[in-house]
Amino acid sequence: MSLQQQVMDAMKTAMKEKDTVALQALRAVKSGILLAQTESGAKETISEAEELKLLQKLVKQRKDSAAIYIEQGRTDLAEPELAEAAVIEQFLPEQLSEEEVAKIVNEIIAQTGATSMKDMGKVIGMANSRLAGKADGKTIATVVKSRLS
Repeated sequence: MSLQQQVMDAMKTAMKEKDTVALQALRAVKSGILLAQTESGAKETISEAEELKLLQKLVKQRKDSAAIYIEQGRTDLAEPELAEAAVIEQFLPEQLSEEEVAKIVNEIIAQTGATSMKDMGKVIGMANSRLAGKADGKTIATVVKSRLS
């Protein structure tokens, strides 16, 4: 079943349960999918990699917004953002722990022979492609930076 169909089914459930937070998050996902489809031309569907990238972007936006709200002492605004992020994360594959990411990064460093921060871009590029949807870019960059410095 495609992501778009899963989102539509979840929207129907959210409407029946009158879950406004979930409904708002799911509408954002649906909107993102439709925008991605129109950007890529007349394609019927977007690829699974593009779907994962879209979902990660939406989760990151909400978490960043929540962090700003918390920083400003507005937990009343941060809570809905975090709740929406949790709803969207249901459609992402299970995220790897930092230890699992470190293990894969170590394998990539061994493969490429990276030794210094000069090789960071190459390592992060390979890690991003291998860990697409399974870890966020910030975690990957942090692990790579700690391993190469």
